[in-house]
Amino acid sequence: MPTYTPPLRDLQFVMHELLGAVDELKLLPRHADLDVETVNAVLAEAGKFAAEVIAPLNLSGDAEGCTLDKATHAVGTPKGFKEAYAKYVEGGWPALSCDPAYGGQGLPVLLNQCLYEMLNSANQAWAMYPGLSHGAYEALHTHGTDEQKQAYLAKLTSGEWTATMCLTEPHCGTDLGLLRTKAEPQADGSYKLSGQKIFISAGDHDMVPNIVHLVLARLPDAPAGSKGISLFVAPKFLVGADGSLGAHNGITCGALEHKMGIHASPTCQLNLDGAVATLVGEPNKGLQAMFVMMNAARLGVGNQSLGLSEVAYQNAVTYARERLQMRALSGPKAPDKPADPIIVHPDVRKMLLTARAYAEGGRALAMYCALLIDKELSSDDEDERRDAADLVALLTPIVKAFLTDNGFIATSHCMQVYGGHGYIHEWGMEQFVRDSRINMIYEGTNTVQSLDLLGRKVLADNGARLKKFGKLIRQFVEDEGTSEAMQEFVNPLADLGEKVTKLTMELGMKAMGNADEVGAAAVDYLRICGHLTFAYFFARMAKVALARQDSGDPFYTAKLATARFYFAKLLPETAGLIRSCRAGLAPLMAMDEALF
Repeated sequence: MPTYTPPLRDLQFVMHELLGAVDELKLLPRHADLDVETVNAVLAEAGKFAAEVIAPLNLSGDAEGCTLDKATHAVGTPKGFKEAYAKYVEGGWPALSCDPAYGGQGLPVLLNQCLYEMLNSANQAWAMYPGLSHGAYEALHTHGTDEQKQAYLAKLTSGEWTATMCLTEPHCGTDLGLLRTKAEPQADGSYKLSGQKIFISAGDHDMVPNIVHLVLARLPDAPAGSKGISLFVAPKFLVGADGSLGAHNGITCGALEHKMGIHASPTCQLNLDGAVATLVGEPNKGLQAMFVMMNAARLGVGNQSLGLSEVAYQNAVTYARERLQMRALSGPKAPDKPADPIIVHPDVRKMLLTARAYAEGGRALAMYCALLIDKELSSDDEDERRDAADLVALLTPIVKAFLTDNGFIATSHCMQVYGGHGYIHEWGMEQFVRDSRINMIYEGTNTVQSLDLLGRKVLADNGARLKKFGKLIRQFVEDEGTSEAMQEFVNPLADLGEKVTKLTMELGMKAMGNADEVGAAAVDYLRICGHLTFAYFFARMAKVALARQDSGDPFYTAKLATARFYFAKLLPETAGLIRSCRAGLAPLMAMDEALF
């Protein structure tokens, strides 16, 4: 059975030594009273909950899965899940970063990010039940009416209710302009929704008395395509004016999807049969309101794979230290034993270090984005809010796609370390691989994220957002360019930054001639930009570690070794990706469709 130890030392390193987050957050009026002791205490308790309460349910939950009573349409969760959720609510964890006006604790989004990294490491399937509630909370907090806020926000904040995001339909996934769910206006100002939604995570379950569904649908006179989509909120049970629950609304689970992973999270087909709903935001502008939730979900999915990278690495390292196989090619390393532990073999070390580097780089990027979100939400400086929003918009598709691609690589490598035991369920590694593979698909496939990055976030504004991030890199390179100890990190970072600038200009020119050039280059381009962000953060982490390498703390020695491995063994991938980008559209379109 796999184990999990919260990476508190590295979380604190990124929080305090890399980002200086508490000092940054204290400049925001909302967090002026924040202190390091509070942050560390929250991290420690969050890690304890993840490791002691939900991690023990991960393997059993995957084996048991969820059940659907076809007569009542009720979904049952695996043994122990409901009780764990009750402890989660009792501990106040759903309210961590929510508005105190609705019962929240008002702590930074950054702390919530750390909580969810640990929850995802411990039990991704369980973490999905409360996970989407945060996005729904933000969507309603931003776009909801006073009545909707009154009805739903306190319940979502406390965790008494959970929420879902209902977008996909049987005939359309990413292309939401094709959706057919209807919203019929009623005399009392409400609407009745009719249609079917699929792939709805935690669309029904027995852990809470009510579930709040945010649903995309069309009004009768709506224009075709994405310009005719509106957003509605429809609870599983109708809510009275006094907050009491009434009749069952017209929302039922028709089936559960049988998936390759996250078996303990019910992925539901929901039938909407005249479900009573109210409009969120303006008619035909539902995507704008829903994007608040969708972007939160995309960052959340990246965080899921970050969590899986960490827990897979931890278990693979333990196994590699204990498993005896063969002798090192250079001679026995454990002559008192019949064979050497496999951690002495170079390729085993490469697999372990790859997983470690992808976890540590992903953690730095994800926590940086969360800090930016705190600034976007709470700064009283308009320029700071705008800059933070621009950087979050640029980095969101990278977090979703790069971290989930890396998560699959990391978990696959860690399963490989186990050899034949890797695909045996009781060791837990094959579950991490299955779960991580799903993350590359949902909440917008990684190709869609790549198109979003190159098409919308870079070329659409002539690289303005990219230049803002590039400015941070150039400033760091200038500041550290004269440090001899930093040359091994600064030089490749500066080199890649220049190459990305040049490549972006080339792709922009090609796209002006044929827009399909964007589709041909986008996936490679996102991975190049992902490495650019990791190189920036690993260089920054190396700077901190170099300054403390004589402290006697082996943490900094390990951090430097990981950074050096990243620059030597993983960053060079960008050379091939750049060549692939420049190969363009022609090799992809040369073959006639009939020959495929």
